[in-house]
Amino acid sequence: MKILIIEDEIYLAQSIAGKLIDFGHECDIFATVNDALEQEFRYDVILLSTNLSGQDFYPIIRNFADEIILLMVSYISNDTVTDPLKAGAHDYIQKPFMIEELIRKINHYHDFKKLQKRCEFYGEYLDHQLGNIQLPEQLTHPLPLMIKTNYQKQADAFAFAFAEELKRPLKYLPLSNAASISALETLPRDYIAYMPEFQTLKKSDRETFLEAIRDRDVITSTTEKFEEEGLETIELVSEHKIFDRTEILTIDDYVKFIIHNYQSKFPDTELSKKLGISRKSLWEKRKKYGIFKKK
Repeated sequence: MKILIIEDEIYLAQSIAGKLIDFGHECDIFATVNDALEQEFRYDVILLSTNLSGQDFYPIIRNFADEIILLMVSYISNDTVTDPLKAGAHDYIQKPFMIEELIRKINHYHDFKKLQKRCEFYGEYLDHQLGNIQLPEQLTHPLPLMIKTNYQKQADAFAFAFAEELKRPLKYLPLSNAASISALETLPRDYIAYMPEFQTLKKSDRETFLEAIRDRDVITSTTEKFEEEGLETIELVSEHKIFDRTEILTIDDYVKFIIHNYQSKFPDTELSKKLGISRKSLWEKRKKYGIFKKK
């Protein structure tokens, strides 16, 4: 990592830099805030002394708000720790300190930032994949819960929204994975287990699974018919059934899917050609399926 050290005790700064270099990091040292602010490139970590004689170090916190900022303090007070942390610094370490403790803090916040970016990516991805799915107004139901649906993403969106509504962690344990049922046994009780793809279980295993979840906080789902007394069940139906890798569509469902999702992207001449039908047949199928082309 590239580390910026802002410290007016030059010997101390050089000592810290030397040890960090031994751990494979690159370091730049500046004794003044102004010199540090003149740098055009970015750093992974900022080591900022809060005992800079006569210097206002808050511009550093503002300018490097996207980087990891660790305060190096001689004593703990509102001025050296509390207020800078409120302004955006991540943590502090008190001088004198062991270099191993500094490395631990650097690695901790570096890993934390990577996880933040990863979570942000997955959040954006899920919003894109599931954001247009309509959910029922009532999200909360007694658990365990079976969701009957003709579209797997409908159940996925419901399970995520259900856990978010209750502010509880959700564990994804698809039943197509043989290890999922055994994983449920060791799952902490504060988790909700989301165990979709009930239809992939053998008939002989379904009763065993349903018995195993009787007293557990589990959401499961199926794209097949399901009738079971004593298990809370809801049905979520998508008006426009879309491809799902867990099933094979009929020809009619396939044609309906293509027309609904691609009629705004291709002119009728090209769309009918891709489907291997005439324009007249395309018009007739629109009428049959109740699909209206937007103008």
